[in-house]
Amino acid sequence: MTTLAVTGHMDLADESVPAVRAALRGLLAGYGDLTGVSCIAAGADSLFAEEVTAVGGRLIVVIPSRDYRARKVRPAHAPVFDRLVDAAAEVVTLPYETARRDAYEAANAELLKRADRLVAVWDGSPPSGKGGTADTVELARAAGVPVDVVWPDGAARRA
Repeated sequence: MTTLAVTGHMDLADESVPAVRAALRGLLAGYGDLTGVSCIAAGADSLFAEEVTAVGGRLIVVIPSRDYRARKVRPAHAPVFDRLVDAAAEVVTLPYETARRDAYEAANAELLKRADRLVAVWDGSPPSGKGGTADTVELARAAGVPVDVVWPDGAARRA
């Protein structure tokens, strides 16, 4: 069984979503017995989790803090978030009361700890030092976790 974790941009342009979804589907098709690990944030994390479940993979959800659902999940994303939590084989809620940088960094560390590979839905922008996608890619590479970058032609982030 291969375990893939995901990191990626939350601000994918709406017109990019079908291409990113198709690229993820193509990548996941190369794996038989698969586990996906995701924080199921809006954007890339949720697209990945949806595709993992669509191909019959096992989903593990990592929630950064106890208040994450109430404080950080926007109403437009709540139905997807809740559906993915319900579909998960395992839900890991980290022991942080509040969703903030330390909780997000711990969530990224948890993803990498569980991963054989990291899938990065990433435009190649440099790390910001704030725990974003590029920072997680950098951490994975430093830890020796192979990274598969998914950024299909024409993909873009919202302006």
